[in-house]
Amino acid sequence: MPVRSAVLPDAAAISRLIDAYAPDGTLLARSLAEISENIRDFVVAERHGTVVGCGALHLYGMHLAEIRSIAVEREFHGHGVGRALVEALLREAERQHVASVCLFTRIPEFFAGAGFTVTNHHSLPDKILKDCQRCPRRHACDEVAMVRGELPAVTTAGLSGPRLREFARPR
Repeated sequence: MPVRSAVLPDAAAISRLIDAYAPDGTLLARSLAEISENIRDFVVAERHGTVVGCGALHLYGMHLAEIRSIAVEREFHGHGVGRALVEALLREAERQHVASVCLFTRIPEFFAGAGFTVTNHHSLPDKILKDCQRCPRRHACDEVAMVRGELPAVTTAGLSGPRLREFARPR
C-alpha cells in the first residue's frame, strides 16, 4: 500500500477518517483546523487515488516523538495499511534522529509487532501534558502506553532527574 506525506487537500479525508474513530474514544477528536495546521505531521495511504488511512508523527524534540491518529477505513483492516503507516512514521522519526517513539493504544499486540514495549503512562510526561488533560477518559484511561527506544531522560515539560522520576512514579 503506497504511503506518502499528506498535503493540505488531504485534510478533509484525514478528518473523516479520524471522525470515524472519535465518538467511541478510540482516537482523540481533531478539528479540521487542527489537522490543517499540523498537516506536515501526517502521512496517508491511498488506494486508487483515495485516502484509506492516515497517521501522524508528533515531534516533542530529539528525545521523543509520538505516533498518533492512526486510522484506516474499516474495509481495509487486515490488508497491511496500518503497518505501512507505522513503518513510514518510524522512518520519519529515524530521519529526524528521534531517540524514542511513544504511543497510547488499545491494540498493543499490533504495535508490539513493530518493536514497541509497554511502559508506565507517567514515564511519558510530554504526552500526558499535551493531550491527556483534554481526553474524555483521562480519569479512567484504558489505553496502554508503549515506547520504542529508550525512555527519555529529559522532557520538553522541563522535567529531568528527580522531578522526572517523581512525575513518572506510578499513582
